[in-house]
Amino acid sequence: MRSIRSHALAAAVAISLGLSACSSDLASLASVAGATTTTAVEAPDTSSSGRVVSGLPDFTALVDRYGPAVVNVTVTEKVENVSNGPQISPDDPFYEFFRRFGQPMPRGGVPQPARGEGSGFIVSPDGYILTNAHVVKGASEVTVKMTDRREYTAKVVGADERTDVAVIKIDGKNLPTVRVGDPSKLKPGEWVIAIGSPFGFENSVTAGIVSATSRSMGGNNYAPFIQTDVAVNPGNSGGPLFNLQGEVVGINSQIYSRTGGYMGLSFAVPIDVAANVRDQLVSTGKVTRSRIGVSIQDVDAQLADSFGLDRPRGALVGMVEEDGPGAKAGIKPGDVIMKVGGKEIETSAQVPVLVSNTKPGEKLDIEVWRDGSTKRLTARTEEIPQEGAQLASRAGSADAASASKLGLAVRPLAPEEKRAADTVGTLVVEDVTGPAAQAGVQPGDIILGVNGTSVKSLQDLQAAAKKGGKVVALLIERENAQIFVPVRVG
Repeated sequence: MRSIRSHALAAAVAISLGLSACSSDLASLASVAGATTTTAVEAPDTSSSGRVVSGLPDFTALVDRYGPAVVNVTVTEKVENVSNGPQISPDDPFYEFFRRFGQPMPRGGVPQPARGEGSGFIVSPDGYILTNAHVVKGASEVTVKMTDRREYTAKVVGADERTDVAVIKIDGKNLPTVRVGDPSKLKPGEWVIAIGSPFGFENSVTAGIVSATSRSMGGNNYAPFIQTDVAVNPGNSGGPLFNLQGEVVGINSQIYSRTGGYMGLSFAVPIDVAANVRDQLVSTGKVTRSRIGVSIQDVDAQLADSFGLDRPRGALVGMVEEDGPGAKAGIKPGDVIMKVGGKEIETSAQVPVLVSNTKPGEKLDIEVWRDGSTKRLTARTEEIPQEGAQLASRAGSADAASASKLGLAVRPLAPEEKRAADTVGTLVVEDVTGPAAQAGVQPGDIILGVNGTSVKSLQDLQAAAKKGGKVVALLIERENAQIFVPVRVG
């Protein structure tokens, strides 16, 4: 799975342009769903033939009305020196290798800002814009260009990496905006279109259908992705996904690709998830989520039979944290969660989304299947700890000083993250600086041990770092592989 922000094109792209028959202008968006050709014809009678689909939609009125609210986002990234000497230029063929894999830059060359491009769309007349978190990550400068070629310098209001949603702001008045729809009404087979800047080609329009809804993408349990076959490529990141009513139903975020380009699988963050993130970032500057302290999995046909369910549905509880909200509510391993907050649960991916959107401390009604019957329970949710808790949490203490010399910021893995990663580790790296960055430690690495000693907590890591000498050997897990990384701190 690759993120879909692109850097500026390094080579010319040959373009073949074809002419197609022009269709007549549509008076309103209401005609998008029905008018499909230049000649008005009576809809065919499908009662005898059994045909349920006829004609193709015309998207021109939709693009004319809401296209001006879609913007191009150009980002200048911060340049960080990871070695004592000068770094190679971004134009060097090996620049991307060294940047992506965290290797120290060789000497020879002057560091220059790296540039990237993505898309976004305006959601308020005064200039609030939604885009992807990975589009603006590490940005020192963000420029927004509109369809009429006006340019603005944007401020990053906030970003949420767990959902890959970011909010940026430009100074403007009476700006064109999109209309927000309801992604829960989307059905597989429904027409949708994307507008964005693939490979820097601004205001490009592509169309396709919804392939599936509520897709779980590995460790991301907070955005039930919309899968489409709309052609989405690097540079489309952050752009809107429209339905035929001209409503934004998602933010194009990821593609599945083995080549770096479009292969028929595109994924968008539902707009209701993004809107919740936007509201929190604008009002408080951060995103707060809740948890109940259980690990869950999907129920397949065999499990459904063994638990006496009529069909595979719900979320099977595998583990319940001791003294956690779930345990206090009476949830037990082997329970199958059937409803959360009154909403039916078909797959386990729905549960983290519903729970996380509940305010911390609020009561949440949960219905479980246990011993052949349903039981209604009530859990009081608790807040998920903020990401990026600094390792040196006790400034001035000996433990903090010896731990901070590694240049790490870590946090405990949430139960659902631990289950998704299928790991025995309990600490995940949030940020790296100094010695750890130079050694190649990356955010997302799971720390398993230090100098041959297993670590399970922040205190374990602090103690092991304190005992270490000039070189500390970190055992980390990355992409299902365990490797030792020597960190020179002396």
